[in-house]
Amino acid sequence: MKSPLLSLPGAVPAEGVDEGVAAHYGDLFREQRALADGTGFVDLSHRGVVAVTGEDRLSWLHLLLTQHVSELPAGQATEALILSANGHIEHALYLVDDGTTTWAHVEPGSQEALIAYLESMKFFYRVEVADRTADTAVVHLPAGSIAEAPASAVVRETPYGRDLFLPREELEAYAAQAGPPAGILAHEALRVEQHRPRLGFETDHRTIPHELGWIGTAVHLQKGCYRGQETVARVQNLGKPPRRLVFLHLDGSEVHLPPSGTEVRLADDGPDGRKIGFVTTSVRHHELGPVALALVKRNVPVDARLVAENTAAAQETVVEP
Repeated sequence: MKSPLLSLPGAVPAEGVDEGVAAHYGDLFREQRALADGTGFVDLSHRGVVAVTGEDRLSWLHLLLTQHVSELPAGQATEALILSANGHIEHALYLVDDGTTTWAHVEPGSQEALIAYLESMKFFYRVEVADRTADTAVVHLPAGSIAEAPASAVVRETPYGRDLFLPREELEAYAAQAGPPAGILAHEALRVEQHRPRLGFETDHRTIPHELGWIGTAVHLQKGCYRGQETVARVQNLGKPPRRLVFLHLDGSEVHLPPSGTEVRLADDGPDGRKIGFVTTSVRHHELGPVALALVKRNVPVDARLVAENTAAAQETVVEP
């Protein structure tokens, strides 16, 4: 979905998975500071939107998701995962129920595969699953924002701000009165600062929830069965995840940020040292400078000095080893 807000002054289109919205509007750090101060908004209208209706929707989703949603109160936000049979993360859903419909926004382009899986699991349950991406846009208001949501929007309130499920036809009019726009790069910088994982960025084909700190926020450990639960329970009770998420403070003298996938090594091992992890997301933060998230092997000492390719990096623990 290509956003009409790309026509706003200064808008520079994002690339890759976030193509379709603005990377920034001409001043990345100003946009970050505005969001940190609780002003402005982020256009996330490229994200997929899935709606589930029917009287069995919550009890049915409860059987499929890692989160406890069978009694989810109307208006209460949550997040959940769908795992493979081996416990690897396949989908991440950001949910809210409005009393008649459960709304979820997901990674751009992933809604088709998600809906195909959900449709295959309907059986006799009284539910309907719909792709609402074409008529519903997601808009993010930062924490502390005093901007009002229109009556037509479904609001998902989180500690990090509010996500609005807004009729797409109202996007331009709402943007005109919601404050200064901030691009996806500013949104990503704050996400990295907050140590929040993102599907397809912090995950690969073998990522399990424990590695990213998604236990507790997206995985409920006392709920009933769901696909992949055996792996979750086994790692929680008997083992340890093979990798852990870390936050990296990067050497600010380097001109270029290490891109996603850059090898991380122990600094003391020298340039030919073995790979112990990789960068997942790197950003320039308005206060912290260049920072990143990375996945490293669980047994890497928490005080070890690291190197991302040629960039020195000091680690901060996100997931305990």
